[in-house]
Amino acid sequence: MLAGSCKRWPMPTTTAAVLRSPDAPFALETLDLDEPRPGEALVGLVASGMCHTDLSMREPFRPTPYPVVLGHEGSGRIEAVGPGVTDLEVGQPVVLSYTSCGRCRFCLRGEPNYCQSIWALNTPCCRPDGSTALADEAGPVGSHFFGQSSFATHAVVPRSSIVPVTDDAPLELLGPLGCGVQTGAGAVLNVLGPEPGDSLVVFGCGAVGLSAVLAATVAGCDPIIGVDIHDSRLETAARLGATHTINGGHDDLVAALLDVSPGGVDYSFDAAGAPSTLEAAVECLAHRGTCGFVAAGGPDHTVKISPRHLLSGRTITGILEGDSVSPVFIPQLIELHRRGRFPFDELITTYPLADINEAEAASRSGDVFKPVLLMP
Repeated sequence: MLAGSCKRWPMPTTTAAVLRSPDAPFALETLDLDEPRPGEALVGLVASGMCHTDLSMREPFRPTPYPVVLGHEGSGRIEAVGPGVTDLEVGQPVVLSYTSCGRCRFCLRGEPNYCQSIWALNTPCCRPDGSTALADEAGPVGSHFFGQSSFATHAVVPRSSIVPVTDDAPLELLGPLGCGVQTGAGAVLNVLGPEPGDSLVVFGCGAVGLSAVLAATVAGCDPIIGVDIHDSRLETAARLGATHTINGGHDDLVAALLDVSPGGVDYSFDAAGAPSTLEAAVECLAHRGTCGFVAAGGPDHTVKISPRHLLSGRTITGILEGDSVSPVFIPQLIELHRRGRFPFDELITTYPLADINEAEAASRSGDVFKPVLLMP
């Protein structure tokens, strides 16, 4: 059982979508809400994206502490600040992202997404001391998922998860920038770093993969190849900038890719998470090509890659959160969107918070790319 207790203060409760077991539906409940502690702020949420990572918390290999409030793509406004938070103001619009310690060698050299405590801080669904910001009559309810637990009208959030944005920012759209969108876009712009005219293939045209397609258009890649087993997703990839699309069920996928880009592709990005797609993403590379991947699949997934294939200078790299320093990269994506160069809003379908189970079903079926829950 998670430790923690909630105090009575001017904002004592929140409405949240609570998950009480891996097979249960989300249920809207009124929960007690702790006041922000040192280094924290209270955010009144406007919206929250729903990400595959939220859905994966139902899986047996995830040590999820039930009951819990998930959600880690929040956006909203500051309603209160805890002791020591001096650079945020009540009413300030913000986007919420992952949290980091700010003290380890990776944080200190500007790589907070590789914080030594990244998993310990983001996935246990509690503060580092084991306490939670949420409770019901029976006791603590898991909070602080990726620093936020944003499937709620309010969240107590550590300062490191908070990204201030401009007053005119469209908060109802911006939550997905905190994880899925910055992961796909950052993989291309921050990690792979293609030059105009370089070739790039994206495996898996869901929200993360399509964010990578959008970023590839910003970078000027050509060709941009989208790969997915769903033709409807390939149609969207083509509409958003893919110059070529290939169904992932092709009898010889690598050969089909080499037909489009003879000699191999300069960059490949795997957002699908199947061993076969990562293998293909490496096999299709040109000499000196780079493959980035963000989806690891299940704990028993392994891939077969010949070391000989890597001798020609090919590189494989895993990527967390798009190598994004969120307070820097998220405003950059917002500006690209404002200028019409990064229309990530075309991935979004909105639902009221009360329809969260419908949103989850649509996400699992592939009927929508990025559900966004709007708070009452």
